[in-house]
Amino acid sequence: MQQDQYAVAMHGLTHRWIEPKLNASPSALGIGWPPVVERLLLARGWADREAALQFCHPRLKDGLHPPSLMPDLDRAAERLLDAARARDHVVIYGDYDVDGICATAILFHVLRAIAPDARLSTYVPHRIDEGYGLSCEAIEHLANDGAAVIVSVDCGATANEPAARARARGIDLIITDHHNLASPLPEAYALVHPARDDAYPYPHLCGAGVAFKLAWRLATMHQGSERVSSEMRETLLDMLALAGLATIADVVPLTGENRIIARFGLSRTKHTRLTGLDALLKAAGLDGQRIGSEEAGFTLGPRLNAIGRLGHAKAAVELFTTAAPDRAAEIASELNALNRARQETERRIFDVAAERAEAAGMTGDGSRGIVLADEDWHPGVVGIVCSRLIGRFHRPAILMQREEGRCRGSGRSIDGFNLHAALVACAEHLDTFGGHDMAAGLALEASKLDAFMAAFLDHCNERIGPELLVPPLTIDCEATLDELNLDAVRHLERLGPFGRDNPEPTFLLRDVRATSDAEPMGAQAKHMCVRVQQGTRQSRMIAWRWGEHREQIRAGAVFDVAVRAKLNEWNGCVSVQPQIRDVRLS
Repeated sequence: MQQDQYAVAMHGLTHRWIEPKLNASPSALGIGWPPVVERLLLARGWADREAALQFCHPRLKDGLHPPSLMPDLDRAAERLLDAARARDHVVIYGDYDVDGICATAILFHVLRAIAPDARLSTYVPHRIDEGYGLSCEAIEHLANDGAAVIVSVDCGATANEPAARARARGIDLIITDHHNLASPLPEAYALVHPARDDAYPYPHLCGAGVAFKLAWRLATMHQGSERVSSEMRETLLDMLALAGLATIADVVPLTGENRIIARFGLSRTKHTRLTGLDALLKAAGLDGQRIGSEEAGFTLGPRLNAIGRLGHAKAAVELFTTAAPDRAAEIASELNALNRARQETERRIFDVAAERAEAAGMTGDGSRGIVLADEDWHPGVVGIVCSRLIGRFHRPAILMQREEGRCRGSGRSIDGFNLHAALVACAEHLDTFGGHDMAAGLALEASKLDAFMAAFLDHCNERIGPELLVPPLTIDCEATLDELNLDAVRHLERLGPFGRDNPEPTFLLRDVRATSDAEPMGAQAKHMCVRVQQGTRQSRMIAWRWGEHREQIRAGAVFDVAVRAKLNEWNGCVSVQPQIRDVRLS
């Protein structure tokens, strides 16, 4: 739905509500689904019956564009095939996050399936010691190790100097990436990027999505046909599972081709022949369970990212490429331990940062941004903490580690405020920075911290109005408790997987009455539940991290409530469990 079809309503307890101006009638769609589902489809712009059905019942073979449409992809595939067959040393150079790890594994497995005796190796830079992306130092190291071809995944789009160094050392550098391109482009042997020009129809693939397209073309080029053998088909479907996991974890738009990759990739996750993925599922307690976007984004993704933040991601690459069962179980256990350590480090930094931000007056009306630095803050974790600070205070946040006279760290932003543009405005105080509207990294001399802080906060105060300090909540359409029944919620699941640009539906229920006081839930009463009634229908609603609002919802209170309709399974019984997103008291 276009933004002009929405109107900002009154604030709830936690959000600024954005409601649809009109609630569409389901009669125009007429596909025979529960009315609330058809109303939702219309609200999201699916007014054509056939298009709506195709969206809800996509087919893998119809949803993916031909790989050869991507600039330089065939050239890259030809060179990699020649190198693999000739046993030239091929290095797959990946990033240290989920996207880079999965992309590395995708190319590794397909090249190994094509040429079992190929000379393949992988390289992932250390996040703290080397930093992000291709570097001249790494190119030199790999050249000295005999690399003939280096293929980057999920990095390299701005690597002009490393590309020149590779060329000088006689290495054919193939760049595959999805991040913003440099101008001029790096002079590589091939530069495969979905947004390089208009030739490729879908510019929003993640790095693993690009790698999957290259792997697919490697397979068809190797077999000389668009149809591949049954064995190669199974290999590609296994790789689709990794691409689906990365698509969710990298938070790219879940539209078009990405939604197809995520949907079919996640459905494959439990059925691959990948020893490492099976070990990770088991270690995470997900073996045998349905893997959806929540499991991928909040359980599997953080475990893979943790090792890149606190250790070295090469172990995660080993998990997904060469690890035998015993070694895979060992690495998966290590990922669990590192994730717990990451969570504890994150909590510790957050508690200190939140207290210091409040004490410094950065969370009130007089300051609309947060900038802090500390000697004890781990630079691999501060970006996540920035996101948590935004969750509490809803304003841009930058956190840095101060060490040996320098500060380096990360920032996150809110909708409506361009973080990268803010850093450009403060560039005189910075040594290096990079990123995009919503996230960025930066480094500066510690002696310039106060000047940078003042300039950044002034920029925030000038450009962030009071309304932006309240997070928005977009309502898809109105519903009733009667309509959010088991059949309707099961139909809603067909709209998934959910994520960026395809969020879980949020429904507005009007004039709901609390039949009892809200009750505490969980450790330290962080959560709450409340029994409600609308008409003759009763329900028990839960609200995560809403313990502080419990006293405002008493028996007899009448309110409008924004909810997500979730399924809850207990003792073999499945029921609808509405989850509160916000409440607007009458």
